[in-house]
Amino acid sequence: MAKKADTYYLCEPWRVVERGFNPAYAKVSESVFSLANEHMGVRGYFEEGGVTPSLKGSYFGGVYELDGDTAPGGYKGIVKQTHYMVCAADWLFCRVTVDGETLCIGRSKISRFERSLDLRTGVLTREFLWTLSSGKSVRVSFARVLSMENARQACQRVALKASAPCEADIEIGIHGAAAHQATGRCDWRELDGGADGKAAWLLSATKTTLQTVRCAMALACEGEKTPVRRHLYAGYAVRLTLTPGREHVFEKRVYNEVGGDSRPVFAGYDALLAANRAHYDAFWRGSDVTIEGDDLNQQGIRFCLFQLHQTYRGLDARHNIGAKGLTGEAYNGHAFWDTETYCLPYYLLTDPKAAKSLLTFRYHTLPQAKLRAVQLDCQGACYPIATLNGDEACTLWQHASLQMQPSTAVAYGIWNYVHQTGDTAFEQREGLSMLVEICRYLATRGDWNADRSAYGYYGVMGPDEFHLMVNNNYYTNYMGKKTLEYTLDVLSRAPDGAARETEMAAWREMAGKMYLGRRADGVYEQHEGYFSLPHIDVDAIPREDFPLYEHWSYDRIYRTDMIKQPDVLMAMFLYPGDYDKALKAANYRYYEPRCIHESSLSPSVHSVFASELGLAKEAYDFFRFATRMDLDNYNRNTGDGLHLTSIAAAWVTIVFGFGGLRTDGEIPSLSPTLPDGWTRYSFLLTLKGSVVRVTVGHEGVSLERESGAPVTLSLNGERKVV
Repeated sequence: MAKKADTYYLCEPWRVVERGFNPAYAKVSESVFSLANEHMGVRGYFEEGGVTPSLKGSYFGGVYELDGDTAPGGYKGIVKQTHYMVCAADWLFCRVTVDGETLCIGRSKISRFERSLDLRTGVLTREFLWTLSSGKSVRVSFARVLSMENARQACQRVALKASAPCEADIEIGIHGAAAHQATGRCDWRELDGGADGKAAWLLSATKTTLQTVRCAMALACEGEKTPVRRHLYAGYAVRLTLTPGREHVFEKRVYNEVGGDSRPVFAGYDALLAANRAHYDAFWRGSDVTIEGDDLNQQGIRFCLFQLHQTYRGLDARHNIGAKGLTGEAYNGHAFWDTETYCLPYYLLTDPKAAKSLLTFRYHTLPQAKLRAVQLDCQGACYPIATLNGDEACTLWQHASLQMQPSTAVAYGIWNYVHQTGDTAFEQREGLSMLVEICRYLATRGDWNADRSAYGYYGVMGPDEFHLMVNNNYYTNYMGKKTLEYTLDVLSRAPDGAARETEMAAWREMAGKMYLGRRADGVYEQHEGYFSLPHIDVDAIPREDFPLYEHWSYDRIYRTDMIKQPDVLMAMFLYPGDYDKALKAANYRYYEPRCIHESSLSPSVHSVFASELGLAKEAYDFFRFATRMDLDNYNRNTGDGLHLTSIAAAWVTIVFGFGGLRTDGEIPSLSPTLPDGWTRYSFLLTLKGSVVRVTVGHEGVSLERESGAPVTLSLNGERKVV
């Protein structure tokens, strides 16, 4: 694999630490040091400003704008208007001037720089020594925290400590004129605002979608505090004399609200810190993954779990998990089919209520999926490849019109959720409503071959995404088959009338005759004609060529047998019990050397396969890729935002990979292995309401039920009751 790690941050088990500032990592660090609480998120940008590369991002879940042409005309089915997550008010805005010099990172003389993210409290701190032209120095400290208990609350703490008497002027407030990176424009118009002796506030609305966000702040500090008000800005100016050796503290208490007008409740830094510490204590008690003997990956997996938890907990079923979460504007904040295939397994086995919220989002957006099917000359429901609100937001026709995996992923998610939780009430109500409409789409999107001996899907793009307008993509056909079969099974237990007998008979025939091409050696052909494509040695591609989309012409990517991410292997990953070990080995040996891992989702699946096939070194190498994808900037694009769905997949590499967990059978099964160099690791599973701790070490495997009723599972083929 051509991609290598850039190890930059200090390795600590519970912190991510940057010691000394390197402008080359400025945007990467902004992503890594992002904070969120599902309601709002901020990148780790410098609130005091600077001249280093920066994406100054502040975001609110579900707040978006529209872009594109709505005029009639053009090809039917091609999306012309997209929507995107907007960059919102900078409620961390702060400007510091001492003795007439304004602090500016990249221009001011700073030293002893350290930035730290505490994974046990969710607090981001930063401090450095600022030397003025006069020779005086000021120790500058920043801290920020977003409340996990009340998602509208946050706090910013600024502290100054001078070596000699200085005159300081501080401007601290809410700056609402934020510009979106891709469009370069501000998407907000001011509705109201003000500043007085008690609070400052700014009420703004998105220009097209008319969504409102109210940011309010109260400032606790010493010195003369003067309200400041201008267009799209509200805050305070403070003037004071800095006393040598004494720390002067400014505490901005923030209350941010989307679409409401409740009375702001301002909480102080110490109160939020204490509440967050208690929150994360409980979270880590129920979710921690421990690794003994591998400090880098211990830090890596905890960073992944931390970022996933603060991004989504299922607080609002109107929202989904964007590919970058609330950490950047790449992918426009959209959610993809990654949610059901990569994120849902994590939530199903750690937080089933959040898993249900993810599927409920798809139920709420079923009307839009039905409308999309009509636009594509189909019946039923076609779920979007990219969305924030349920509408298809992808304007690239080859993705939005050719990729069927979002719809089959929703069906897979429903099956997986019901299989793990036993929630048949959801299956028969919300689940069946979605399943029937998805099958109607599958039945009208596919077709029979010339002699009607096989059914399949033509003119599609599979998960690989490096081959478009292909026929009978294996993953697409197999997932269509499984969806049709599962829906027929649910219908057999449903009241009459949920679907017509004629269409059920047609679905049964389609599933039974689905085309699944396979060679004599057991290798499934990714799509018709794939085996005859020109071969390319993916390991010979220079590292400087990544990401390929930025360095290769678009059509060049499609000319060979190189694949972006697992395709045939992905089907085997989702339904492992449907394939024996020999088939998995044959397909892994064939497809792994052809995969460039241009998608952050790819390494985890390969790690799981390598673990099962006894390829210990490969399994570990892919695991490290997945777990430290962003900390080590493997794909050289972490600066655009974190890979949130890959972060969920990092957990999968431990639990389904090294732990050997399989959940598609009658009972969960485990077949753990211990990676070289590790002395012990452990993880927790929520199984039908019970929590089980799995510990694997040189001495063997330990299963402990920490709460709930007894659990039956299989360990290395032997049935156990925990």
